Formats: sequence, C-alpha cells, structure tokens
Amino acid sequence: MTHGPGTANVPGADGPGTPGPGAVGSAGTGALTAVFVRIKLSLLRNGLRQSSGRTAVFVVSAVLSLLFAAGQLLGLVLLRGHAQAATVAVLLTGLTALGWAVVPLFFPSGDETLDPTRLVMLPLRAGPLVWALLVASLVGIGPLFTLCLVLGAGVSVAHGAFAVAVAVVAVPLALLVCLALARAVAAANIRLLTSRKGRDLALLSGLVVAIGIQVVNFGAQRLGRAGGLARLEPAADLARWVPPASAVGAVDAAGRGAYGTAAAQLLLSAAALVALLLWWRRSLTRLMTAPDGSTVAAATATGADAVRGGSRTGWTRLLPEGRTGAVVQRALRYAWRDPKAKSGWVTSLALGLIVPVFNALQGTGSVYWACFAAGLLGTLMYNQFGQDTSAFWIVATTVSSKRDAYAELRARVLALLLVTLPYVTVVTVVTVAVLGDWEVLAEGLGLSYGLLGAMLGVGAWASASFPYSIPQDSAYKGAAPGQGGLAWASMLGGMLLSAVLCTPLIAAAVWTRAASTGPWVLLPLGAVWGALLTWGGLHLAAGRMFRRLPEILAAVSKA
Repeated sequence: MTHGPGTANVPGADGPGTPGPGAVGSAGTGALTAVFVRIKLSLLRNGLRQSSGRTAVFVVSAVLSLLFAAGQLLGLVLLRGHAQAATVAVLLTGLTALGWAVVPLFFPSGDETLDPTRLVMLPLRAGPLVWALLVASLVGIGPLFTLCLVLGAGVSVAHGAFAVAVAVVAVPLALLVCLALARAVAAANIRLLTSRKGRDLALLSGLVVAIGIQVVNFGAQRLGRAGGLARLEPAADLARWVPPASAVGAVDAAGRGAYGTAAAQLLLSAAALVALLLWWRRSLTRLMTAPDGSTVAAATATGADAVRGGSRTGWTRLLPEGRTGAVVQRALRYAWRDPKAKSGWVTSLALGLIVPVFNALQGTGSVYWACFAAGLLGTLMYNQFGQDTSAFWIVATTVSSKRDAYAELRARVLALLLVTLPYVTVVTVVTVAVLGDWEVLAEGLGLSYGLLGAMLGVGAWASASFPYSIPQDSAYKGAAPGQGGLAWASMLGGMLLSAVLCTPLIAAAVWTRAASTGPWVLLPLGAVWGALLTWGGLHLAAGRMFRRLPEILAAVSKA
C-alpha cells in the first residue's frame, strides 16, 4: 500500500512490524493524536521551505495576526466593567465562529489537513481520527488568534469567583466549538470543495470580503449615531443562546448571579460540540466507505452539455445567425462556466449594486454613485482576448479582414450589453428610489449610459492594443509574470480616458443644473453619446486587431 508523507508512523498502517487494522483501538487515541500533531507541524515546516517568498509572507502575516490578536485581547480586557462589555464579547465570539464556518468553504486548500480524503487509504477508524484531527487543529495562527479573542471575551465579563470558574471551562469550550465547526463543515462539503464548483466558490472569496467590508462600514456608521453600542443589545441577546457565543454568555450570566441561565448556556455549547463531533465523525465514515461517483457524474454532465450544445435551444434561439450569434453565445457561456470569468462578473454585479445603494442608505449617496456600476461592468470589456488564452488562434484563423475583426468585437460588446445595460438601469432606478429623488433619474441614466459606452469603446481598443495572458492555474493571479504592469496600465489608463470622453456629458449635467432646465434631456444625450463612443472605439479597435493578430496571439499565450 502506498502512503503519503508522514503516514508511516500512523498506528495501523501497513508495514513490517506495524499493528494491524484493529490496533488503533488498542493503541488508544494518544499515539494517533501525537502523530497527527507532528504531521501538522511537518506540513507547516515543509510549506515554508518551498520558497523564500512564501516564508516571508507567512512570517509577515503571522506577526500582523499576533499583533492584532494581542491588541484585541488588550482591548477586551480594558472593556471590563463597561456597560456594553458583554454585548461586544458575545457578538465578537459569534462572528468569529461564523468566520470559522465560512473560511473552509472559500479556502479549502489553505490547510491540507482539512481534506480527509487524503486518509481514506489508511486503516483508521473515524472516532480516533476525529479526536486526533481536532487536537492537531489547535496548531496554527488561526487557533491562537481565536484563543486570544475568546480569552479576552471571557475576562471582560467574568465578575466574581464563580464566573471565573465558569470562564475556565467556557474559554476552551468556545475554542473547540469553533475548530469542530470548521472541520465538520469542511468534511461534509469536501466533495464539492475539491470539484470545479468548489474552485468556483473559492474564486468568489474576494466578493465575500468586499461585501463584508461594505457591511462593516455600514454598521460602523450606524453605530456612530445615537445609541452607539446599545443598538447591538437585541442582537447580543439572541447570540447569547447560539453556540459558541453562549459559552461567553454563560460567564456573563454567572457574574450577574443567574446561575441557572449560566448552566443552560454552558450546556448548550457543550451539546453543540458533541453534535459537531458526531456530524464530523459521520461525514468521515461516509467519505471512507462510500464510493466516489463524482467522475461518473462529471462525465454524464459533460455528455449532456455536448448534446445540448449541438442545437440551438432555449435562449440561444433568440440570437441572430452567423458570427454574431456564435460569439455572443460563446462569451456568455464562458462567463457562466469559466471560474475566473464568473468571478469577475459576480464581483462586478454585486459591488455595482452594493456601493451606490449602501451609500444611499447611509445618507451620503447621490445619483452619481449609480455610475459606479457602469464603470465597474465596463471593465469586463478589457483584455477580451486574454480570456481566450492560447485558443485565440481559432478566432484569429476566422479573421481575414477588418470587417471580420469588427464583427468579432461587436458581438463581444453585444454579449456584455445584454447583461450590463439592463443591470445599470436597475441599479440607477434602485439608487434613485432609495434617495427618494425621482427628478434626477433621467440624469443618472444618461450619465450611466454614456460612461458604459465609453468603457466599452475604450475597452475594445485596449483589448487590441494591450493584450495580456491570464494564468489558468492560479486562482488569484490576473496576469502572467512580466505582464502585471501592462494589465494595470491598460485598466487605469482606459478608465481615465473613459472619464475624459464623458466630460461633454458632465458639462451638460452642470449646465442643466445651473440653468434649471429639464434634466430629462441628459437621458437621450447620454444614450446617443455612449453609442457613438462604442461605435468609434469598435472601428478603431477592429483595424488594430486585424493588423496585430500574431502579436495578440503571442501575448495571450504566455501563461
């Protein structure tokens, strides 16, 4: 039997002089736990040996995390005695647990020990394996950060000897619940996380971070108004009964003399830990005994897609015949199936709505924020050929004239417009509705249409003039080595040029406001100006694309 690195010492592994499959129970979980702790340490050490850059990143992130954890611990300790100390402690513990549940879904490859399928060939039982992996999970920066936070939360609400005694149990209990939650979620979804859909999910992690930043910003501004932290008390009252925040709530209840409530909340966290361990064990048993049918399912899905792709069905029947319909269909299918294209689309669509609407809800927005959606979605037109990678040679063989190049670019713009144009309209209408000022709707739509047209026209020209390759083997690299500066210059230069091209619309908006004339004139003016900019950009880009086909193919094939 072939074993991975570090498995030779696992009790029950095949080999000369090693016990058989039944030895795990007799050897106890202590030896197995020690082996998995050594494996975890070896994984960390060997990972740092791969490159000096990875070592530097790890050291810097570790130092920053520890400094933040120490500051958070100190802040919670200083909060002791404050009226809302329990509110902050309980909610921070709940948010930390939520993070432990979500992170494995977006970063499944961040910790190799999260993947239990690596152990299916070893004669190990699920029960001892659960405890060994749980103890090994205590090794790392994340558990240390969580321990500092939970410890600070316990100290901030522990008043009296009984509350301190409860805190001695509650702090490690909350930490174990967080770790068990992460492991149970990862084990239950490991088949998904290691598939193509899982990689798609990992690529959307940036969207979650961006949305989270907006939510935190919105919440911080709301808390800065009347009421302050007192506005969080209803949420904290609910979180007190949700593990593992209920463990911190038990410490607070014990300090207030509510011994029955403290016992109930502490038992609730203990029950949650037991339930998570049972769920985790059940998932491990299923993974180690059930056959993996993902390959058959993937093959069946691929065959079904091939059958459907052979005929025009559904929405594809609405597309025109010839090159335009084929290119539009190809572009939209890439946007749905390619992980990086999907990530760009979803991020742009989500942020294009969140930023203007959240600003409007906070009372700091205006109709001009609606143009953010047009600008963000317009960037999807940039580097169109880089998305094709080396397969661009198929497109290049079909372009024999400037007219063919124009038809190719026009179809790609049409594919974007089918989504971006109605979406920009919806975002503008929603923003105006939140603001409650319907008189500026025409102005907002006109400016958005004009900016979208400018971004599409400039993006087409930039795609033909400054193409670059997009690595497919990396989830987070947007350009091949040596092309990062070209990518940034193309994007930033194109956005600045688009803003300059929209100056006539901006001047018209200023004039209509100064002259107190009807702002409705900006709607047709913006639509016509955007269409002209798109048409002009396509014609300029078509000639450049036709003359530079070999250079474009070489540039997009470097990854």
